[in-house]
Amino acid sequence: MTTNSPSTMQAIVISAFGAPSNLVIRTVPLPTPTPGTARIRIRAFGINHAEMHMRRGEWAESVPISGIECVGTVDACPGGEFAPGTAVASVMGGLGRTIPGSYAQYTVARVENIVALAKAGEEPALGWAELAALPESYCVAWTCLFRNLGLERGQRLLIRGATSALGRAALNLAVNAGAVVTATTRSEGKFAELEALGAADAVVEGPGLPERLRESGRAEKFDRVLELVGNSTVVESLTLVKRDGRLCLAGWLGGLDPIKDFNPLLQMASGVHFSFFGSFVFGAPEFPLSDVPLESITRAVADGKFDAKPFKVFKFGEVQEAHQYMEDGRASGKMVVVVDV
Repeated sequence: MTTNSPSTMQAIVISAFGAPSNLVIRTVPLPTPTPGTARIRIRAFGINHAEMHMRRGEWAESVPISGIECVGTVDACPGGEFAPGTAVASVMGGLGRTIPGSYAQYTVARVENIVALAKAGEEPALGWAELAALPESYCVAWTCLFRNLGLERGQRLLIRGATSALGRAALNLAVNAGAVVTATTRSEGKFAELEALGAADAVVEGPGLPERLRESGRAEKFDRVLELVGNSTVVESLTLVKRDGRLCLAGWLGGLDPIKDFNPLLQMASGVHFSFFGSFVFGAPEFPLSDVPLESITRAVADGKFDAKPFKVFKFGEVQEAHQYMEDGRASGKMVVVVDV
C-alpha cells in the first residue's frame, strides 16, 4: 500500500567532504520502496557524531545523504509489515552508510530496522522532536547495559562520557534499573546535571582517572564500566573493573585513532570481561531491533521517569549550525532536527 506522495523531495546532501557548510539542501527524486523495506515520511531526526565523521570523510562507509536514524510515519510498505500512517522509528540498517539516510523528507529503510512507536492511526506518546532524541541513543544504551554488560540492580557502574547523548541515555536507564552510577564529564560545572539525572557520584573526565579516584578515596573497583570516550581511555578503564566485572566499549568521543601499544598480558586484569558494541549490527538476526523496548522507553519518558529532552532543536535549514555545534563540542545532550520543509 502507498499514499499519494510527491515525485521529488528535499534532502540535505554532503556536497564534498569537509566543513559543516558542505551540507546543502537539494531537490532529489523520491526513493521507491521495495519488498522488505518501507518508505518513511520523516518528521525529525537526531544528530550523531558518526555523521560528523561521515561528513568529514573519516568514516569507512558513507553516502551523500547522511543520517543514521529518524522518526516519522510510514508512507508506503510493499510487504504490508507496517500500515501507512504508523508512527515509527528507524535506526541504522545502512542508513547514511550504504543507502540514503535520514537527512531528508523521506527515506527507505529495511523493515528489520523499523519499530512502531504506536499502533496504526494512533499518535505517539511524545512530540516528534522529543521522539527524535531517543532511537539511536536509547537503543544503543539499552543494548550495552542489559545485553553486553548484563547490568543488575545494586551494581556499581562507571559511565565515561556521561554528558553525551548516549551517556545521558545510559545514565537514565541504569538509574531506573537500580544501579549505582559514577559518571564522568570534562566539566565540573556539569556535575549538578548528572546528579539531577540520578548519578551517585560525578568525576572530571581526563587522563589519570584511576589515580584520581584512588587519591579521592574512591578506591573500590566497578562491577561494570561503559566506555564512551573510546580508544584513548579504554586501556585505563580496564584497570577499574573488578574480577568477573565487565567493560563495554561503545563510543569514541575522544576520536577515532586506534588503541596504541595494547598488550593484554601486561595491561589487562585477569577475569575481566571486555566487549564492544556498534549499532551498525541492529537489524541483523543476532541483534533484532525489536529486542529493544523502545515503545516502553518512550512511554517512560512521557510519564516523566526519564529526562530525555533534546539539548537543542534545529529546523531543517539549520543543519549546518547543528553540525557546527557538534564540531565545537557545544552540545550537552542530544540535538535533533525537525523536518518542517
